[in-house]
Amino acid sequence: MTSVIELNKPSGFTPARMTTPDRLRAGQIPLRLSMLVIGTITFGVATEFLVKSSLGAASWNVLAEGISLLTGLTFGWSTNIIAVAVLLLWIPLKERPGLGTFLNVFLVGIAADATAELIPYAHSFQHQLLYYSVGLVMLSFSCALYLGAQFGAGPRDGLMTGLVRVTGKPIWIVRTIIELFVVAIGFLLGGVVGFGTLLIAITMGPLVQLFLRVTILRPAHNV
Repeated sequence: MTSVIELNKPSGFTPARMTTPDRLRAGQIPLRLSMLVIGTITFGVATEFLVKSSLGAASWNVLAEGISLLTGLTFGWSTNIIAVAVLLLWIPLKERPGLGTFLNVFLVGIAADATAELIPYAHSFQHQLLYYSVGLVMLSFSCALYLGAQFGAGPRDGLMTGLVRVTGKPIWIVRTIIELFVVAIGFLLGGVVGFGTLLIAITMGPLVQLFLRVTILRPAHNV
């Protein structure tokens, strides 16, 4: 079986296309399902930590915040709406959704809303730095965790991998363009952009790549 992420590419990681039967025949189902669910939920938790840090959320969070302010929807529901909209962009890119794709659509927003009820906004700069550091590391690790489970990419990740495949451009270029475009739209809608937003855009890719070396599961047999 070809892994979802090939780690030995000089440009970072290159997505491979897997069918649903491939994913099911890869084995280690209980472990992979656990990784998928935990990774997806903690991704939502991480997004809220970044928002509550007020130091600059991730680009997609800026967009979700802008939509929330414009429509009156909660941050979580705005996140879910964005995920569905991005899935429509998969059609021309011929990306293949999986269980991970659909869980990502629903669980990330729900986890973000639940976390928003549990943690207050940071009340000091030290508190902000703590929230931001936890959020950034958790966001990167949780992304690598659910990608490593190999049940399909989340909507935003699939957009990135699809564009990498179609354009042939290095993943860092594609990711940076997406991040900057999304931040610009979110900012125009009223989302808050801080120095932390730029830091996330620069470090997210390398951190996910680093964690994938630990989290990605190889199949026990070829499929």
